[in-house]
Amino acid sequence: MTAAHERSFEELRTQLQEAAATFADGPDALESILLGIVDDVDRAVREPLEIFPVCHHSPASALAMARRLREKQPKVVYLELCEDMAPLLAELRNCRLPVAVQAFATETDGFPAGWAPLSVVAPITEASAEYQAISYALDTPGVELVLVDRSSDHVYQWDARAEHSDDDADGDAPAPGSDARAAEEEAALHGDAVGVGIGDLRPRFAELEEHLLRHGKVRHWSEWWHQYVELPLGEGDHDTYRQVMLLIGSLFRHLAPGDPHRVRVDEDRERHMWTRMREHLAATGTAPADGLYVCGAFHAASRVAEFGVHGSDTFEIVPRTATKWQHGLIPSSHAAIEAQFGLAAGSVSIAASLWAKNLRRTRVEPFRLAGQAGGKKPRARKAVAAPVPAPAAEPSDKLTGFLRQPPVLDRLDEAELLGWCVEIVRAARRNGYLASTADAIAVFETSILLAGLRDRARPTPYDFQDAAVTCIEKDTVPGRRDVRRLVEIMMGGDRIGQVGYDALPPLARDVHDRLAALDLRLEQRGVQRALLDIASRPELERCSDVLWMLRRLMPPGAARPIMGERSLGERSIQESWDLALGTHQRALIELGYEGVSIEQVLEQRLRRAAYTPQATAASVLEAVEDATLYLRSSRLADELGTRALEVLAAERSVDGAPEVLRRVRRLLAYYRTGEPVLPAWIESFVKTGYAHYCTLLPMSFTDDDATVRQVAAMLGFLFSMESLALSLGCDRAQLRLALAQSHPREPSRTALLWAAQVQLGHLSRAELRSRCDELLANPLVVPAYPRYLSGLVHALEPVPGLTDFVVEAVSQAFGRLPDPVLLPWLPTLVTTLRAGGADLAPLLIREAGRTFPGRLEALDTWIPPWRMGLAAPSAGRPDTGHGCTLLADHPETCDAVAALLGCEGLWESPGSGRAGAALAGRHPDTALALDALLAG
Repeated sequence: MTAAHERSFEELRTQLQEAAATFADGPDALESILLGIVDDVDRAVREPLEIFPVCHHSPASALAMARRLREKQPKVVYLELCEDMAPLLAELRNCRLPVAVQAFATETDGFPAGWAPLSVVAPITEASAEYQAISYALDTPGVELVLVDRSSDHVYQWDARAEHSDDDADGDAPAPGSDARAAEEEAALHGDAVGVGIGDLRPRFAELEEHLLRHGKVRHWSEWWHQYVELPLGEGDHDTYRQVMLLIGSLFRHLAPGDPHRVRVDEDRERHMWTRMREHLAATGTAPADGLYVCGAFHAASRVAEFGVHGSDTFEIVPRTATKWQHGLIPSSHAAIEAQFGLAAGSVSIAASLWAKNLRRTRVEPFRLAGQAGGKKPRARKAVAAPVPAPAAEPSDKLTGFLRQPPVLDRLDEAELLGWCVEIVRAARRNGYLASTADAIAVFETSILLAGLRDRARPTPYDFQDAAVTCIEKDTVPGRRDVRRLVEIMMGGDRIGQVGYDALPPLARDVHDRLAALDLRLEQRGVQRALLDIASRPELERCSDVLWMLRRLMPPGAARPIMGERSLGERSIQESWDLALGTHQRALIELGYEGVSIEQVLEQRLRRAAYTPQATAASVLEAVEDATLYLRSSRLADELGTRALEVLAAERSVDGAPEVLRRVRRLLAYYRTGEPVLPAWIESFVKTGYAHYCTLLPMSFTDDDATVRQVAAMLGFLFSMESLALSLGCDRAQLRLALAQSHPREPSRTALLWAAQVQLGHLSRAELRSRCDELLANPLVVPAYPRYLSGLVHALEPVPGLTDFVVEAVSQAFGRLPDPVLLPWLPTLVTTLRAGGADLAPLLIREAGRTFPGRLEALDTWIPPWRMGLAAPSAGRPDTGHGCTLLADHPETCDAVAALLGCEGLWESPGSGRAGAALAGRHPDTALALDALLAG
């Protein structure tokens, strides 16, 4: 090192050493920190490979970057960004910024299963130095762009929980960073992704940040940075900008808390980047003076041994895991970036407005990708030959003068402030505030007053925002937006990016192509109404298929049906949809990481849901139904149906019995009406399910964990599938033995067992009525009678033929139970009917409508059917001697039945004097009961 080098920052060192001795009463740690900062700056500016420190989404960094690139014209730009994201940067020209470069992995290989899906995003805006570097490198011939930061795979490898991956490899570990994410980031476009970016400059020492905010008279870090860094550096030259940013990065580095993991990750990133740059320089033979290293100011002031082109080569980059990463671009927004970097709401929008103002003021021509969506068409530029490298100039001390100069007090721009005041009053009136010209004057004067109290002559957007809230905001917000949000919108709003069609993955482009017949701008944000008249335009049926699959795969608001339904065996002839695919573009893009078509993605998800260890028979049957409903694939349905059979045979609980019953009934109805024969898997499922539930039935009647609804669903499966099961070879003795071995102790399950015995013929209705009457007559049992009724209500699922008896039993309870017993039971009855209301309530209501009188005046003389006495025996009736004349006039039916049964006989003539149907005369009870029923 020459003597001139040693004297570069000697004056600054001397001043800081004297200040440390004065304020700390002698040399101590403060002196070492201050002198260490100067050493970091001196070391960075002397590096042969020029280091350009930046802050993420900083207009001052972007402006300095545009100036430096036009002046230096480097041949290689090294950028602090995940090295595996390089192929996607060229697609930025097809997007409207801000967007985020994303690495996505749905399945993990080398990470705990609970971390999936893995997602890493790096947002990019126009007012960012990295976009200027990317645009310059991609549009300038002969310039190479090299990404040198760790890969997306290493982001997760170096996570803190990677040290404990063996402990949580069972899949229970949450995704990295999920505990620290706020609810608003969930709603943002980045979702649960791990965010990476260039120049994340924020103090990691809480006391330091609090000190800066208090003495800077600002409310949050974004306002401090805007006031004390952005505005001063916007006027500085290149050397001043570099040294100030290096100073800030070194200061934050020295005062960062000693979190061992975070320090190790930061240093490993720096070792990784310098190793990659030395490898590239050695492989290409590029001179360090022809390169530019763009990194965060925090990493520019590095102290690792690998720092610099002449650093050590002891760092070994570990290989990536076998995880397959997909890469793409997703839309980002100012709010998502603020949430990712912990910035104040509206700060990125204010930075964007400051960037536009700086361009107008300095007349610097920024770099912009050719064909960039959402911007002006760039002027054609002639390729300029790179300048001949001049001898490296000795770095001069710019920090001393910058730190000594008093803060520049900008003149008050009255026209700008007046425009702000008029606009905010107009926006407030549109949103329901009673704002007037007087409020505009008050905001103007209050902005100047607040700026003066904060030692600045020119009000910043933050001063104006506080003044607007103070003068316009009332006790309540009349509309959806408050004044603070209105100021953010006025300053630029939450600008949301968009990924262009050409930059979309194949799946997303295929969706847009297949929905082109709707004649909608699907890339547009917001809700659009799509009307599908399939009857007159049969080609729209294919669009309908796509929309139903998108509804199954994407968030609820992306595709919402307003009119139309899709169920097994039914297709709508007209449909109406609310579509918001542009709003949910990120979700559509991430579908493209899973496959090349939505059919493939849906099939993969159905298989994944069916073969997961947590799969149940009900969930697999749901997958079978979806495969039939959306994909119309009998092959996949048969495969998943076989899987459902395996899962059912392995289950040892009856938790999913109601859902199994509901879905099997629906699938059976579909196959019986739409297929010539039943699939083999559903026949095996019914046969296995019959034996399976017969085995579990006795235990379920006494198991406290099984509910009455679940036991009723088991009986419903056994009784409703009995005819098919018996035809497939099952034995009804299994069910008889299962019921004989069932001995419930709980009243509702006892009533359920009685209903099953009635269905099998082991118990008559008269005996069941007698048991209910005995319960009502026993004072000790009366309090528990409503629970018996609850069991009978649930029994309508397996034995719907008992509907009239249940109506009778409920009516008897209302008539005979005392109020202290009846009234507390009513909520239980209501909840029971609501839980099974889809099937049980209509049965009861329909039966009650047939039983009870339909007119009010008939109620006084109405006698319930169960209280009516039987009519006189038929023996007392006069014998007409005509017999069954109807059968004699139409003998074909009886002849067919006789031939079927193998009976032979002759018809008697009407005048033969025979008594006709002698069997009905010998056993009149059935005819009398039918007569009483019809007479009632």
